[in-house]
Amino acid sequence: MYLVTGGAGFIGSHIVEELLRKGERVRVLDNFSTGKRENLNFGRNLKPAVKDRDFPDAVQLEIIEGDLRDLDTVHKAVKGVDYVLHQGTLPSVTRSLVDPITTTQVNILGTLNILIASRDVGVRKVVYACSSSVYGDTEILPKMETMTPNPLSPYAVSKLAGENYCRVFYKNFGLEAVSLRYFNVFGPRQDPESEYAAAIPKFITTMLKEERPTIYGDGKQSRDFTFVANVVEANLLACPIPKLGGEILNIACGKKFNLLDLVKKINQILGTSIEPKHSEPRMGEVRHSQADISKAKRIINYQPRINFEDGLKKTIETFKER
Repeated sequence: MYLVTGGAGFIGSHIVEELLRKGERVRVLDNFSTGKRENLNFGRNLKPAVKDRDFPDAVQLEIIEGDLRDLDTVHKAVKGVDYVLHQGTLPSVTRSLVDPITTTQVNILGTLNILIASRDVGVRKVVYACSSSVYGDTEILPKMETMTPNPLSPYAVSKLAGENYCRVFYKNFGLEAVSLRYFNVFGPRQDPESEYAAAIPKFITTMLKEERPTIYGDGKQSRDFTFVANVVEANLLACPIPKLGGEILNIACGKKFNLLDLVKKINQILGTSIEPKHSEPRMGEVRHSQADISKAKRIINYQPRINFEDGLKKTIETFKER
């Protein structure tokens, strides 16, 4: 059985969907503070990838509504679980600057509770969703896992702390815990309405309304935009491979695009010519980000299957339908 924390969220729900498609039993732990119940309404439209297997019944998906900060709830959630895919987090650099206390409580205490409960019940592996934000604003590109972290925001600090806890629990208790550093994940179900929405969903929805998207800064800041299906695959690849405890892996595409490139690509796909408008740069934002993914390729056989442009086309299509 798999436990997906934050399973009603953007990335978590895609992991849940893929696991169900493979015929796996899945449990979700989510307090629905940022996740949405409708993200788990897969229905009969979900076709199993495994041939000659009936579509998973509703019993295959169990939902526990609860908070990561409550250890009793977390203990209940991990009972009988083989793999924990820990996606539960309070995202956003900007939100963490506004409210660093809640970010710290959810992301650090929540992760510690997951590790404690997983150790107590003998979970086979914890796959922890970390973030490229831990690298900070070093000029060296691409980012390699051996680089010294330099977090610039409470959010980045909290994700790095979770990563360190994973390593400590492996070293001291033998709990297999691997950290995946995600780089700017995007795709369907990403919320464009949040005050702290990421650039891609916000740009797409704005430009679909034929309005000018806002870029904070000059737009030359670059990101290794990673389609969500690649992240899902990385999580599932990491589960069965033994002796990954304490490892840290970059999960991205290994290429970078700046925000001006992003607007240009969206215009090309939409057949529009909308110019962005510019505002003051945001505090705590990293200037450039690009991953070296050679370690993930070597250790878990990770390959980004969907590139930036194809992922952007898929994402735009789903936003059009909405």
